[in-house]
Amino acid sequence: MTYDTVVFDNDGVLVGRTRFDVLRDATRNAFEECGVEEPDPDDVERMTIGATPGSVGTVCQTYDLDAGSFWRTRDDVVSKAQQQEARAGRKTPYDDLNELQSLDVDMGIVSSNQQATVDFLVDHFDGFERFGAAYGREPTIHSLQLRKPNPHYIEQALGDLGAGNALFVGDNESDVRAAENAGIDSAFIRRPHRRDWELNVWPTWEIERLSDLHDIVG
Repeated sequence: MTYDTVVFDNDGVLVGRTRFDVLRDATRNAFEECGVEEPDPDDVERMTIGATPGSVGTVCQTYDLDAGSFWRTRDDVVSKAQQQEARAGRKTPYDDLNELQSLDVDMGIVSSNQQATVDFLVDHFDGFERFGAAYGREPTIHSLQLRKPNPHYIEQALGDLGAGNALFVGDNESDVRAAENAGIDSAFIRRPHRRDWELNVWPTWEIERLSDLHDIVG
């Protein structure tokens, strides 16, 4: 199989994941910025991971908050917390990122993280010069519906890159499903946090390091 384009998830694939407690604390700070001094810990957790337009609306109704304004604040505060983690050296690229420099394909990034976070990481770290497209979420509630497994951002990246035969590399089942929904092949990378993960999806490939792509891309 020969590919002319490879698109990557970012967190857990190209750069390390952000610790959950950092994301949770940032979400709590977003509530405080919106005037909620003591939000229910369960509501903080719901807004930290897995939020949907419905859950955002329900939580904001509880505290009489404007949902759109709250979510913009939440995404901004959470993005800045991740940027600080990168500046402090606690969120860094994986040591095999440089393996991609010699991969003879067009490359892109598609993340369910904020666009502001993706842009910062790409600019802040060396090794991202060859990525011709880098997509994250806009700071809107609607963008939550466009996260993987929705192929929306993958399709945008493939269009930007003029892809013919493409491969998507991710570390979540939603990445594999997003690739299927976009009509392209997938590679599941077993980073240390996924070493013993039991998959309920069937990726085209399984790899352990980015260097394995040299044997796949052709």
